[in-house]
Amino acid sequence: MSTPGGPGEGPGEVERARSGRQDSGKNNGPLPFDPIERAAELWALRWGESTSMLAVTSLMRAHQLVLAEVDSIVKPYGLTFARYEALVLLTFSRTGSLPLSKIGERLQVHPTSVTNIIDRLAKSGLVLRKPNPADGRGILAEITEDGRVVVEKATADLTAREFGLGALGTDLHHSLFATLRELRLAAGDFQAG
Repeated sequence: MSTPGGPGEGPGEVERARSGRQDSGKNNGPLPFDPIERAAELWALRWGESTSMLAVTSLMRAHQLVLAEVDSIVKPYGLTFARYEALVLLTFSRTGSLPLSKIGERLQVHPTSVTNIIDRLAKSGLVLRKPNPADGRGILAEITEDGRVVVEKATADLTAREFGLGALGTDLHHSLFATLRELRLAAGDFQAG
């Protein structure tokens, strides 16, 4: 039986095509078709139309592409995007330091992830780990002068390359933010106000 993808092509072929991606999030060249659109067509034939499957699959792929791009931009500075975000957060604080618990809360990541991020930044000399005088058991992360220099250079590079979203214009950036904000709000990510 022929499906919209061509003779003998079924969900397995689509999945094999999609799973052949390199870890960097980039493939070996453009496919001659949109595999997400093709998967949606095949999905509809088997289970009925699902716009949410189409959207979430696109979102997950876009996440892979954008994360690979921003990580490649900050990699020359010995950073990942997660480490870059932590440095930016520290530059936003009045004192250049924050408790690890506050970093986790603001970045919305697990405490173990924050510890790993800060440990790696400390090993690179970009932050210092200090006892928190307000909490005998807590730790503060404080950005160093080297950390400030690195965050400024990485920010200039990210901004120049539009954080990996150069293919979209300003209007689409705002639209994408508004759409994803609704999803985050509905999930209880933050309180509207």
